[in-house]
Amino acid sequence: MSTTAPTATTTPATRAVRAPRTPRTARTVRTTWAARTPTGAGPVLLLAHGAGGSVDANFGPVLPALTAAHRAVAVDYPGTGASPRATAPLTLDGLADELVAAADAEGADTFALAGYSLGTAVAVRVAARHPSRVTALVLTAPFARPDTRMSLAARTWHHLASAGSTPRDRSALARFLLPLALSPAALAALSEEEVEQAVRNTADSVPEGTADHVDLVLRTDVRADLAAITAPTLVIATTQDQLVPLAVQREVAARISGARTSDLATGHLPFAERPEEWQQLMGGFLGDFLTDRTDTTR
Repeated sequence: MSTTAPTATTTPATRAVRAPRTPRTARTVRTTWAARTPTGAGPVLLLAHGAGGSVDANFGPVLPALTAAHRAVAVDYPGTGASPRATAPLTLDGLADELVAAADAEGADTFALAGYSLGTAVAVRVAARHPSRVTALVLTAPFARPDTRMSLAARTWHHLASAGSTPRDRSALARFLLPLALSPAALAALSEEEVEQAVRNTADSVPEGTADHVDLVLRTDVRADLAAITAPTLVIATTQDQLVPLAVQREVAARISGARTSDLATGHLPFAERPEEWQQLMGGFLGDFLTDRTDTTR
């Protein structure tokens, strides 16, 4: 899951509601229904973004550092970024297949995977179905299946995202999401004016496919896939997360054999609240596996 809420301010407290920019080196091409964005050079790193987000929104702030050593390949889900909205319900298999197709299009026999929120379930499905191709796996704010609290929040999210696209509808959705997306400390640090700006910017940036993404969140269950993962795995737990409970994240790590865990004191938006620390955790772990073990050509 994710939300974006850009604002003109750039203080540590308010960068949690700032929009990222797409790296200049990125280019967007089509696979089947999705827009594929490869950028950088080196071993391939596949990126899977969150519900209601996009490649740029969720990974934009950390891409410059990650692509210094890796060739990042990412796919926007239907209804966000440059991908058209789907005409049928989304499936994890469909998103996973599209991500693997993007790797194939780049000529990568093997690759590392980094998933965020809903993207962790996509990445888990890929890793379970293609164990010989995945060299390393990073899961940030993961869930295998929504628990009761998360399901209740997601159902409200889905209802509001489906209600309409008027300014009033979008504002109601933004006011619901903001306190769930930010950590309590980040939210408390915003002035009243900054909160209102964040609400406006969040409302303006909601992708048209958000309801479709959240519908998939509610149907997600990759618990059976976790035991099939053989790739070295790092679980980055967002310890102040108000959307994906910490216990749900811990369960993912416990079910993957040999998984490492790193805690990050942030809400559900590590790319906004703590991008440097998030990038360092991902880059440090991936650096142990990509350089020597990833084949970047077919």
